Formats: sequence, structure tokens, C-alpha cells
Amino acid sequence: MDFRVIGIIIVSCLIACSPRIVPADESASAEEIKMPSMFPDSIPAVRIELASTMVGPCEPSICINPTKPTQIVAGSVLNNLYVSNDGGVTWTKDKLSSSWGVYGDPVIRANYKGDFFYAHLSNPDGAPYASESFLDRIVIQKSEDGGKTWDDGSYTLPRSPKDQDKQWLAIDPRDNTVYITWTEFDLYDSPKPEDKSRILFSKSTDDGESWTDPIMLSQYEGNCLDSDDTTEGAVPAVGPNGEVYVAWAYNEKIYFDKSYDGGKTWLEEDLVVSDQPGGWDIMIPGIIRSNGMPITCVDRSSSPHKGTIYVNWSDQRNGEDDTDIWVASSNDEGQSWSAPVRVNDDARGKQQFLTWMEVDQSNGYVYCVFYDRRNHEDVTTDVFIAVSKDGGKTWENRKVNSKSFTPNPSIFFGDYNDLSVVDGIVRPIWTQLEGWQLSVWTALVNVKE
Repeated sequence: MDFRVIGIIIVSCLIACSPRIVPADESASAEEIKMPSMFPDSIPAVRIELASTMVGPCEPSICINPTKPTQIVAGSVLNNLYVSNDGGVTWTKDKLSSSWGVYGDPVIRANYKGDFFYAHLSNPDGAPYASESFLDRIVIQKSEDGGKTWDDGSYTLPRSPKDQDKQWLAIDPRDNTVYITWTEFDLYDSPKPEDKSRILFSKSTDDGESWTDPIMLSQYEGNCLDSDDTTEGAVPAVGPNGEVYVAWAYNEKIYFDKSYDGGKTWLEEDLVVSDQPGGWDIMIPGIIRSNGMPITCVDRSSSPHKGTIYVNWSDQRNGEDDTDIWVASSNDEGQSWSAPVRVNDDARGKQQFLTWMEVDQSNGYVYCVFYDRRNHEDVTTDVFIAVSKDGGKTWENRKVNSKSFTPNPSIFFGDYNDLSVVDGIVRPIWTQLEGWQLSVWTALVNVKE
């Protein structure tokens, strides 16, 4: 979350909303595209929330319960909570609260007992920007009843006055260990060369009750300007035998680290997945801020690609007017990497941006969701999903939004979207603009062969 931007959305995001049901008829069906594809002919797009003011929800995260796939929990900035018990057709809405504050960057993940975790930034004193404890920790709240109720939260070791930001979770299916990685700023947005950023790691072995002291993963420290020379985008992933993998972006490269002992020890020297020409801080017309930070996933299925590590990002190696989505893969636990494969299958010269990736652990299929302008000559934007059945070598693309939208550079769209996949049930989540109102959407993509 860009803290210079979040200030403009605080007031509207904190307006309390009572729980409500969003009926299926409030959403629209996407256009049917007749083409040979593994995707169903019709993909309904469902609106989860429409903002009641000019500024509203963004940075949505979503997770399907692996033990009960009809149950889905999602969240968005600043403290929005959404729950569906019918596979995403209808949703209830509520607000998350904690004694430690709920200050955006929502990340929703579930363990393999069916418990949900909602990780977010902190505001312990309730005084954003005015208290030294502001953003001093990452808070993780847990629900054991499908998102109906949440505990007050546990947290990573408070590190005031440093700022903790952009956390992500991964959970080991063997024992439900929860791993978390994030960026620490000595002082957010500081231009001073002595103020640095770094990637930190922690874990919980007691279902999120407590967290280990943070370990620094990144061999190189970046600056604190929240741009290309800042170390950001750390998303952890768990391999078939409990390996812990994580990649992040810094200085026009994607870096990678790994641990074979549950995060106790890591590589002495970070590996490079790929160059990232132009860096991760990408200028997209009509978008106030966009990034190409990497996402890391691993195939743990019994597919022929079991153990393959995938890293997904976007960059402008083909020009500022031709941002593309890329995936590189490794079949040797990250020691070497394939050349980047272009995920979007359109002609050259259009913008694709803000990607997310997930692997279906039932069959090894790899999915990406991203914004796409292939069908337009201006900043009008769609949402596409792509799938690879062959270990990331080739990709099929499909539009999933029901209505194209035009972003406004004065309205913050957030730094990410998200995607959850369980046994052919694919649920992307994204933000779009309707007039001056932001809205959060998903699509009911059900892939069965």
C-alpha cells in the first residue's frame, strides 16, 4: 500500500457497513467467446461490493476453503470483509476490527483444517502517521468458523519505529505451518541514503498464535522510496516436501531465496530469476500507480510438473506502451530458470498489468489473472484470466469481466489483485471503476474436464 495514497481513502473505508447479501441478479454475465478452450462457454462475473462514495475498496484478496470449496472469504482495503457460502454467487459484507488496528494490505489465506487467516497492516494507537507505533508490526487474525467471527489477532515482533509493509502468507499442507514474508522500511518514503528496505521472514507453528523473530532474507537492501530500487514483492510458497521459496523485485531484477529447514536457514547468496527491464514500478496510462512485483507458486500436485516453481511478474521490456505478463519456471528447486514466457497471447503493443498467479494443486494447472487492454485503443480496460496445462510453456487467455471500464488516474486502484484455485474452482478477484465508484468483483470460473 502506498501510504501517500492511503490517506485519501481512510474516511470512506472506515464508514461502517452492516452485513448484507449481494444477490446474484446484481451481477452480470461476461460475454461468451466461442473458441476451443478448457474454459466454460459462459463465465458469470459477480460484483461483491460497490463503493458508496467516490473512494472505495481496492487491493482485494480472496481464498477458497480447501476443506469446503463452496466457502470463500475475501477482503479489501481498508478493513472490508466478504464471505460467501455458495461458491461466490452471493456475499455478506462486514468490517474487520482488532485492538492492533486494521490498516489495509489485506491478505486472506486458509490452512488445511479450514481455518482462515486475514493478515493486514497495523495501527495500534489508532493514530496513523502520528504515532511511532504506526505500522510497527504485521497483524494476523484467524477465523475458525468460515469467516463469521475473528480473534483479535496475533502479530509479528513489533519493530518500531520501522515500517512493516506488503506482507503475504503461505501455508504448509503437511503440518499447517504458516509462513509470512514482507518488506521492512527503516522510514517509509525517506530519501536519506542511510534509510534502507529489506525482505523479512517469520513463521507460526501453533496455528497463528505466535510468530518467530523475523529473519532478513534479502542479500541486498534497497532504498525507502517505494519504487524500483526498493526491495518489495515477497510472496512465499511451499514445495512438495516443505521447501520454502520466495522471490522479490529489486533494481531491475527478480531475486529468489529458499530454505529446506522450515525457514531456519537460507541461501548465503540470493539467486536471480530474471532481469526486469525498467523495474517493478510501472507507469500505466490512466492508473495512478501500478507495479510488476513477482508472485511465487509451486506445483505440489501429482502432475508431470510436480515440484516446478513458477514466478509471475509484469515488465516493459517490449516498451512503455507494451507492458506484458511473464512467467519463468524452475525444475531444479530454483537453481536455474527458464527464459520468461509471455502469458498474454495478444498481438504486440497493448498493455497488460497487475498480475496474480495460482496453481491448482489437484492437477498442476497454472492460472494468472491480470488487467488487459488488447480490445481497446485507449485506456479502457478488461480483466483476463490465463491458464497453462503444460508447466507454463503455453497459455490460453479468456476475458472474464462483464463490462469494460475506464480507470481514472485520480482514483487509487491499489497494488494488487488476487486469485484462488481449488480442484477446478477458479475465483479471481479484482477492482474496477463504475463512474466514480470503485467496485470489487469475482468471476465464477469452474473448470472441469
